[in-house]
Amino acid sequence: MRNTLGDLNNHLFAQLERLNDEDLKGDQLVEEINRAKAVTDVANQIIANGSLVLKAQTVYDDHLNADAKKPKLLEG
Repeated sequence: MRNTLGDLNNHLFAQLERLNDEDLKGDQLVEEINRAKAVTDVANQIIANGSLVLKAQTVYDDHLNADAKKPKLLEG
């Protein structure tokens, strides 16, 4: 099974819908709030990891582009 950022987005919106359930009260509400905090913590780590991968790829691509732009030396 492969999860995507779209799946993460769907999970976050589902969690938001559960938090908006006006029938949740007392211990059930506290439990859902704790679950939301856990989901948020995991989501933040996933996003941070994706950001790091993107930055690494950008640096790698920039390095390759810098090497490709070097002019050839003319032999005299």
